[in-house]
Amino acid sequence: MTTLLVRNADVLVTMDAARREIAGGGFFARDGVIEAVGPTETMPATADTVVDARGQVVLPGLVNTHHHFYQTLTRVLRPAQDAELFGWLRTLYPVWERLTPEMVAVSTQLALAELMLSGCTTSSDHLYLFPNGCRLDDSLEATAEVGLRFHAARGAMSVGASAGGLPPDSVVEREEAILADTERLIGRWHDPARFAMQRIVVAPCSPFSVSQGLMRDAAVLARRHGVHLHTHLAENDNDIAYTREKFGCTPAEYAEDLGWLGPDVWHAHCVKLDAAGIAAFARTGTGVAHCPGSNMRLGSGIAPIRAMRDAGVPVALAVDGSASNDSSHLLGEARLGLLLQRVGFGATAMGAREMLEIATLGGARVLGRDDIGALAPGMAADCVSFALDEVALAGARHDPVAALLFCQSPNVATSVVHGRVLVQHGRPTALDLRALIERHNRLARHIAG
Repeated sequence: MTTLLVRNADVLVTMDAARREIAGGGFFARDGVIEAVGPTETMPATADTVVDARGQVVLPGLVNTHHHFYQTLTRVLRPAQDAELFGWLRTLYPVWERLTPEMVAVSTQLALAELMLSGCTTSSDHLYLFPNGCRLDDSLEATAEVGLRFHAARGAMSVGASAGGLPPDSVVEREEAILADTERLIGRWHDPARFAMQRIVVAPCSPFSVSQGLMRDAAVLARRHGVHLHTHLAENDNDIAYTREKFGCTPAEYAEDLGWLGPDVWHAHCVKLDAAGIAAFARTGTGVAHCPGSNMRLGSGIAPIRAMRDAGVPVALAVDGSASNDSSHLLGEARLGLLLQRVGFGATAMGAREMLEIATLGGARVLGRDDIGALAPGMAADCVSFALDEVALAGARHDPVAALLFCQSPNVATSVVHGRVLVQHGRPTALDLRALIERHNRLARHIAG
């Protein structure tokens, strides 16, 4: 058995039922599970691993619920810099045709490193095209080496341009092959147990790239195996127009008709979800992955997160793909989410602590987990700390928790996942970050042609 002691935090944010923030706080964990939380003087004096968080804020690890790791290879490509969603996709599909298994593995680790340094301890990723022998296994194996919790979404595209879809025919798959590979992945990788490190998600890409038949079959498959469902929905005006033209309904109606509402489903973006859609999501417990940076970058709009939260929709945070954001800094995304709601709906629309709740407990709920998102007995020992001696935080020590979002977002000092220290003194403990960046940049130059 291994033990962990985190102690002396200036503030330890628990996100427990009472939302306690403990001055001088700490926690004690055994084999990756928290046993005690409270003032440091009430904790055991020693452990196998001791993290001294003096001068730092400690938070539950942040949860990222939507990403496309491979897109770190194609950030800020000039032809797509000023495009909206559909134009952006049409520009990049031919570039992504050159994706290789090595690129999937390296981009996965690069994205995870960026996420980890920004406070993320659990991430989902949505890989939906598989050229040149690429498999979701390439990403799963790469993630296992890094050590973050991972919900790997087996995406897919089956309706190419010749059949009225958006993607070129060269990047779509046969629907029988998609379903068979998804079932294989669930059998090989999915762990339904509490504290699982890797799970599989069934995730056809979007209304404009898959058939209604695949959506229905995917929902049946997922529920047969007890796994979650994920897709893109209602991202921008063109997305809405496509759904209305092709299917004669709104995106929420489309999802409900196909069996894609429920507590085992979450949708990315939902920028254009209307009042009826919000009510349907709230009634069924359907989740939303809010991607403020990508929605801003592509000019998609401001998702009505305030209205969703007020209605009872489960809302989580996400960075989205790093070719539409173009960042994987999850704490920075929380800052954007806070500010963007205020731009859209007024200065009282979102507070710092509510956004941190969305980024922790909100993500846990959307992913269907009751073991992450809070620092409390019986929860996973997943935490991050941020040093308060950063120049950007000077003058904000009277409320250091809110400062993490209102001020410039820092990188972590420490990151712990299931009791294992993955970042110490601001540096990854098990990754050669310089070598990873160099290798990633070589591959990025290659895929860009």
